[in-house]
Amino acid sequence: MNKDGAETIPERLVDTVEAGPGGAMTDEVGVITGELTVATTRLADGRAQIAIQYAGAEEWYSLTGSPAPLPSGGLKTLHLDVLERVRHGGAAKAPN
Repeated sequence: MNKDGAETIPERLVDTVEAGPGGAMTDEVGVITGELTVATTRLADGRAQIAIQYAGAEEWYSLTGSPAPLPSGGLKTLHLDVLERVRHGGAAKAPN
């Protein structure tokens, strides 16, 4: 809750990225490739959920290793790290 007593909405960052060779590893369907959308959402326990989907699709998947701990740089630092991992490919996973 914030100082006004209202619930705060978890911070969420979303970007589209082209996966590198070998794509990104998901828990549900294995490796996905191509143009992907990555959403990184802050959780109340100091970690972040990382979801990934084919760009323009409706179904989201969990990036293997998610939820991931938030680094000292916060949600944006984690999100940028995940985007770089997906760009690199190689069955990219969330940092641990």
